[in-house]
Amino acid sequence: MEASKKSQVMLRAFSSRNFRLYYAGQAISLIGTSMTQVATSWLVYRLTDSPWLLGLVGFASQIPTLMLIPLGGIVADRSNRHRILTVAQILGMLQSLALTWLALSGTINVWQIALLGGLQGIINAFDIPTRQAFLPETVSKENLGNAIALYSSLVSVSVMLGPAIAGLLIAAIGSGACFLIDTISYIAVIFALLAMRLAPRKAVISTRKPLEELKASFNYAFGFLPIRSVLIGSALVCCVWGFYLALGPIFAKEILQGGPNNFGFLMTASSLGTLAGGIYLTKHSNVLESGKVLALGIGFMGISLIVFALSRVFWLSLLSLSAAGFGFILQIIAGRTLLQLLVSDRNRGQITGLYVMASTGAVPIGNLIAGALASKIGSSNTVILGASICIAGSIFFMQQISAFRDLVRLNLHTERA
Repeated sequence: MEASKKSQVMLRAFSSRNFRLYYAGQAISLIGTSMTQVATSWLVYRLTDSPWLLGLVGFASQIPTLMLIPLGGIVADRSNRHRILTVAQILGMLQSLALTWLALSGTINVWQIALLGGLQGIINAFDIPTRQAFLPETVSKENLGNAIALYSSLVSVSVMLGPAIAGLLIAAIGSGACFLIDTISYIAVIFALLAMRLAPRKAVISTRKPLEELKASFNYAFGFLPIRSVLIGSALVCCVWGFYLALGPIFAKEILQGGPNNFGFLMTASSLGTLAGGIYLTKHSNVLESGKVLALGIGFMGISLIVFALSRVFWLSLLSLSAAGFGFILQIIAGRTLLQLLVSDRNRGQITGLYVMASTGAVPIGNLIAGALASKIGSSNTVILGASICIAGSIFFMQQISAFRDLVRLNLHTERA
């Protein structure tokens, strides 16, 4: 009986039909996306054998997101979010189809991978902030924190399964098979979106120009300690996580003496840790303790990545990456939940856009830095350097927890009043 009640608490967001549809569609599509990420990294490294080009392609594929995502947030607030998501998924499917054709035809090269990655980055600039701003429309506010934790756990499972499947397919068939599965997986999201029954939502009508709108949101976000902490903390962990993502193939092949299977297992191990963190936070959602969760997550990830960088034993590398994934997702989920609860629907897309710019946009910067540093000081030392910065950031945030908690309590009280 008690176990049943705990299960109901952990899964309470599924009482919403729209959230169930959204979750199911994403469950299929995210596996395909994670397979493509692994297959792309491995293909670039196989074609070039260059850490610098590996980081450069990762940077080129994500820098459009970093540059355009503030505009994507404004569009998400002023337009129909459901329609934007549907169009973005169709365009993403066409991009994946082009990548599949080039890979299966044997004509693919690095500049084509970078170009198509850049096109996907443009799509993501509108898709990602809209997707995160759209999530509250699929579930009631009291279940929003649970929905975010469940969705983050889904991302972890998908990123856990995707690399493992990708590693096997790359070794047996090639990267093209992964791209094909990703193309097909987009259909699930499109069908799920079209099947939703949504209440009419008024788009924001603003007389401000986009740059004025962006400036106002930027001043609000960085003038309020809790949101500023979320943005800076997310940028830090995602930038350093980008070190690992860019250099993962090198650790698998050169340091641990493995192949694509080993790379897939390393990605799966980190995702297993993020899954554990997501499940943990479905049961522990005290918003007032978000500051502590943010700081501890950053520090735990940093310590774990240092162990990974020093490891020369495969099982220890797997364990340390699982721990790093746990710390990473603590920061991410706590930050996302806090943002969704603190911002209003009027500027949700814009603040979300700033958050995604700080988090997702930090990954290509991490890719580029990692590629450049690894060529000079080696992959292990590069990861150790980034992890050490995380630990320093954790100590800094711990010193602000008391003020953070008081401001969150005051904001939530004011909103309810």
